[in-house]
Amino acid sequence: MEPLILIAEDDADIRALLRLYLEGEGFRVLEAEDGMQALALARENPPDMAILDIMMPHMNGFELTRALRKYSDVPILILSAKSQDNDKILGLNLGADDYIAKPFNPVEIVARVKAQLRRAARTGGNVLTVGELALNTDTIQLTKNGQSIPLTPMEYKILALLMRAPGRIFTKIQLYEGAVGPYFEGDDNTMTVHISKLRDKIEDDPRNPRYIITVRGLGYKIEK
Repeated sequence: MEPLILIAEDDADIRALLRLYLEGEGFRVLEAEDGMQALALARENPPDMAILDIMMPHMNGFELTRALRKYSDVPILILSAKSQDNDKILGLNLGADDYIAKPFNPVEIVARVKAQLRRAARTGGNVLTVGELALNTDTIQLTKNGQSIPLTPMEYKILALLMRAPGRIFTKIQLYEGAVGPYFEGDDNTMTVHISKLRDKIEDDPRNPRYIITVRGLGYKIEK
């Protein structure tokens, strides 16, 4: 079956244009006119890739990216009239895989979709690997050297965020918001405890971690 592409865009003309080009390349297409509708469609019919506009009613593209990343590793392309670097960085830090500003060439969109799908196929679809760690985002199962390691839902969400972007530094706020939701003052200690428990489970020596590294004054990153 051909890959299914979710388009979340409040402009009907842009949705129609993207559908025309994507279907012309053999892809199947789902359309949503706002973020809430897109999230519901994604839960009912998990797409192989998502193209998300930023400025949408009810739930914007950033919020939708965060919501999708709580349970899915599907490739995400952010599509927006906003071209400022800060918006691009925010989208990528929330878990998007690519970003393109309007106006765009639909042929380039198709090319980027194909590139992201090829990349997902090469990396084994929904299995994230870092060193001896393998995290299956479909079964929510972590293994180290083939040995299963049980995780709490919170630990899974934190580890998935880190493993999707090896080498990227995440602040405690970014990890908390990516795993839980809105951050409130005082939640730093909560994240510190979860990181400590994760290290106890995945590190050979939690006091000298190989995987989850503290970047002093900034946050955490995971190393291959």
